[in-house]
Amino acid sequence: MKSNSLLARLIRKIKRLLLYLFFAQLIYIVALKWIDPPLTLTQLFTWINGDGLKRDYVTWDEISPNARLAIIAAEDQLFPDHNGFDWKSIEKALEYNTKKPGRVRGASTLSQQTAKNVFLWQGRSWIRKGLEVYFTFMIEWIWGKQRILEVYLNIAEMGKGVFGIEAAAHHHFKKSAKKLTRTESAKIAACLPNPKKYKVNPASSYVNNHYPWVLRQMNNLEGDEDIKSLVIPSEKTKK
Repeated sequence: MKSNSLLARLIRKIKRLLLYLFFAQLIYIVALKWIDPPLTLTQLFTWINGDGLKRDYVTWDEISPNARLAIIAAEDQLFPDHNGFDWKSIEKALEYNTKKPGRVRGASTLSQQTAKNVFLWQGRSWIRKGLEVYFTFMIEWIWGKQRILEVYLNIAEMGKGVFGIEAAAHHHFKKSAKKLTRTESAKIAACLPNPKKYKVNPASSYVNNHYPWVLRQMNNLEGDEDIKSLVIPSEKTKK
């Protein structure tokens, strides 16, 4: 009887702890709708590994529309339209990974990448992927597209130990993110598959070969009304 009583108390304490953790993370998600994320696990591990840590968060208005468009063109062209997940790309990636288990093909949207970079750690475990789904759903629901894009532009690694578009602009081109040209933005976006490996300036062969494709995608997308309303929102849509 005594052991059963102890077990019951332990279960109650665990339930209470889980409830506290749930409300704590919910408050944190809501707070990040307006405040910048503190040090992320990815940034911390990068610093610990000796790659340095350069970051400088800026507001939406301090980021060039060229940079906003380049990131969407390079990473997630359906970003304004999906609910956080590109199901067709996920299906194709699963099929590819099944056929070629020695290789891994991703299908992460900007929303998923933002959720992973802000709340989680790098890796491919099922636990991490499950948490990524949860946090992606939550930021889509609470933050909205513009805030997700703004946070991504501030926390994504865009060079070895260089996090965010402002730090990247200064590191690669000696200017602020607000003054980035289309070509400069495309080059930064082109390094994103592996920013530790692909150099922006002077550009590695991969970036040199890939950034013209990003520029073409930017030209194709800039007339799309959904893209335009997100990249260059009117005063009425700003929040």
